[in-house]
Amino acid sequence: MRHLKRVDADDHCNLIHFVKRNSYFIVKSHYSSKSYLTAKRALRIKRILTSSFAAKLTITASIIANTAFVSSAEVNIYSARQPFLISKILNDFTNSTGIVTNIVYAKQDIAQRLKLEGTFSAADIVLTSDIAPLYELAQLGLTQPVSSVLLKNNIPAEYRDPQQQWFGLTARARIIFASKARVESGEIIDYEQLVDKKWKGRICTRSGKHNYMLSLISSMIVASGEAATEQWLQGLKNNLARKPQGNDRAQVKAISEGVCDIALVNSYYFAKMITNKRKPDQIKSAQSVFLVFPNQQDRGSHINISGMALTKHAPNKDNAIALMEYLSSDEAQEAYARQNHEFPINPKVEPSLLLQQYMPDFKRDTVSLAAIAQQHQTALLLIKKVGL
Repeated sequence: MRHLKRVDADDHCNLIHFVKRNSYFIVKSHYSSKSYLTAKRALRIKRILTSSFAAKLTITASIIANTAFVSSAEVNIYSARQPFLISKILNDFTNSTGIVTNIVYAKQDIAQRLKLEGTFSAADIVLTSDIAPLYELAQLGLTQPVSSVLLKNNIPAEYRDPQQQWFGLTARARIIFASKARVESGEIIDYEQLVDKKWKGRICTRSGKHNYMLSLISSMIVASGEAATEQWLQGLKNNLARKPQGNDRAQVKAISEGVCDIALVNSYYFAKMITNKRKPDQIKSAQSVFLVFPNQQDRGSHINISGMALTKHAPNKDNAIALMEYLSSDEAQEAYARQNHEFPINPKVEPSLLLQQYMPDFKRDTVSLAAIAQQHQTALLLIKKVGL
């Protein structure tokens, strides 16, 4: 029976010991019982754990229980998304194919890590939570194209790279959360209206440099041009209730507490908060707002993605492509999108019932995410110039 084990590494990897036993290595740690690995895999994991980024990583190693045999059919994943979001789907993939999955959780610095590892990298696939790192990986030459009829059929063109270097997995909208008590329905319907003087001192946002905001601002450049977007950024800054700070949940909390009346937030945070029984204060915050999907009369609401890419030096290329295709399938899309309250990329898959309740069908901005990603550097310069 296959199961998952987590091994947490400290700065100096003092808690991990590799002990040779016959032709296998036994991994011993403070956190787990013995795990049997081949010498090749032990060397890979040891290289990961002893790197300068070890303090930032959590390894989830897929192993075969009650046996010293480890299958050579495997795929290795560097993930910027927490493993629990996808662990069940990976288990289902292994049960269906026999291909074992190994995950390294690295919230940041995946591109730098791949550059340092070069041809010796064990990574086959990279999973990200945003378009920005996918585009960066491709620009740095750290990915390779995937020619797959299944991926083309399951993933709309606007959510994949024209050169097939990266592919979307799930989608979310960056929308406006508005106070039920202080904002009337229909009072704001477009991103452009955020600069109206009526909103002075009434808007909250996180830093403009964060990828979620960076992609939205890049989409504004695509839609309206650089000069108009700079004016928009200045107007948005003038209307802030406070200096940009906190994460998306903090913006919703600020609305609930009366700090501001509207905020820019990713759509899935509403569902995360309204269902958070462990933290009733988040339910209360979510209940204090209503959702506005901007620009329904023209281009539609800005969409961003979580995504995946095949690494340039993938040692298990065929297995990796099989996993990528599986992640785009109806079954995996339904499960993955539901887990994080996002919209499936695969157009044949319906959103969860919760999203259908609170986020009925809306018009999406269908501009290519590749075009948006190409404006990231320009957007970043404008953000720094304005000071958002």
